Amino acid sequence: MKVGIDMGTAGGGTVSGGAAAMLDLEELLATRLLVQGNSGSGKSHLLRRLLEQSAQWVQQCIIDPEGDFVTLADTFGHVVVDGARTEAELTRIAARIRQHRVSVVLNLEGLDVEQQMRCAAAFLGGMFDADRDYWYPVLVVVDEAQLFAPAVGGEVSDEARKLSLGAMTNLMCRGRKRGLAGVIATQRLAKLAKNVAAEASNFLMGRTFLDIDMARAADLLGMERRQAEMFRDLQRGHFVALGPALSRRPLPLKIGAVETSARSGSPKLMPLPDAPEDARDLIFTPGPQEVRTVVRRAPVAPPPPSTAEILAQLTRAKPEPEAPVEPLFPGIVEAERESLIEKVMREIIEDPEASFRSVAVLYQDFLVRCRIHRVPGEPLALPAFRRKLALAQTNLDGETAAGKTWQEALNLSESLTDDVQGVFLIVAQAAVTGAPCPSDAMLARAYGTHSTSRARRLLTYFEERGLLVVRTDFTGKRVVAFPDLGCETGPGDPNAPDEMAEERAAAE
Repeated sequence: MKVGIDMGTAGGGTVSGGAAAMLDLEELLATRLLVQGNSGSGKSHLLRRLLEQSAQWVQQCIIDPEGDFVTLADTFGHVVVDGARTEAELTRIAARIRQHRVSVVLNLEGLDVEQQMRCAAAFLGGMFDADRDYWYPVLVVVDEAQLFAPAVGGEVSDEARKLSLGAMTNLMCRGRKRGLAGVIATQRLAKLAKNVAAEASNFLMGRTFLDIDMARAADLLGMERRQAEMFRDLQRGHFVALGPALSRRPLPLKIGAVETSARSGSPKLMPLPDAPEDARDLIFTPGPQEVRTVVRRAPVAPPPPSTAEILAQLTRAKPEPEAPVEPLFPGIVEAERESLIEKVMREIIEDPEASFRSVAVLYQDFLVRCRIHRVPGEPLALPAFRRKLALAQTNLDGETAAGKTWQEALNLSESLTDDVQGVFLIVAQAAVTGAPCPSDAMLARAYGTHSTSRARRLLTYFEERGLLVVRTDFTGKRVVAFPDLGCETGPGDPNAPDEMAEERAAAE
């Protein structure tokens, strides 16, 4: 079904007859949109026009760093999601949004930049990893996209930047097959990651003053560099459009009026009030509810060392390191260390939020808990932690864990990469103990994802490696056999729900 969205007047309001500038909504869902313009060019007004005109036709999700779009809730029924939540909460909320097809505004106002990046990454990741049954079309609008997909690293941590940039790349590069249509708006094209901007096929370019941004805008529109000067002359609310959903040739247009308004607008000049006679007293006399703060001045930095002092430090002989003191009973210390590590691993596994956290996040949690419990010795490296995490997830009793069959299963798992060993050992545990084959939902939780299709692909991968054989009995239940171990799981329903996830959802 072709749906035309009236974005305003073609020709920037100069065409006789006022021809409407129509945007093909169905084409936009397949080809994505990039909006660029300096502050005050009318980007937010353009996005608001697009959202209002398409609200009745398609589900919408707005990543709103400034809280400008929360007013859509009063008129169009959008649900406002406060970003001041844990990343796990935002991921689960995003999955429910796709399931129930509710339009939302993710309000990130009041959070610092790094928190905004982490929240947006978790939210977009939850929408991206939704089950295939819920891949309905969604218009995902990201305002100030240069914050979430920066071209270079800034003051935020590398981990937050990689999470946010990865989520934005998934949205623009792989989101179309999952029904996610990205609409990103930025003040500076030069600050936006090129691999994110390059995936858009539709463009709306507004007023721009910097040469580097004008040059990139002209390149994206297929214009010559000398024509880029026109972007400096555009008025507020005027844009140049190009793309299969808008126009096959660069088309000036003027954005039409909107029904709702932002909570904050452009500053307006106001006359100053008459100066009160006691102005000095008003300024220098503290009020009754004010708390006087003491200004502490930073100490003066010492002068830098001279060249002679630096050379003397470099030529000075280094003292011999002291030999580490060997414990009197090393076996007892090592046993205590292993006991404390096992205790920390149990705490992590028993945490209901741990199932869908990445291994990197769990590893940081593990290091913190080790310091709290004063675990002696060097901390475990990441590969060793992955291995212990996989073993802890199986939760075997001591007799079974010491058996020959389970030791052979451990040897087989060492041929796999660290990230999939946990899933393999959970299936092997069911075979060794004769338990029913785990469902796709249980395997997905063990892998740290909500996607059951990934769990099925892992079983296929194990089967291709010759580690196991998957078959279905006459009742449609799945059985996994391990030829090298001489055992197989009991019949299990692959579509059964994950009981642990349901218990956690019921508790919430």
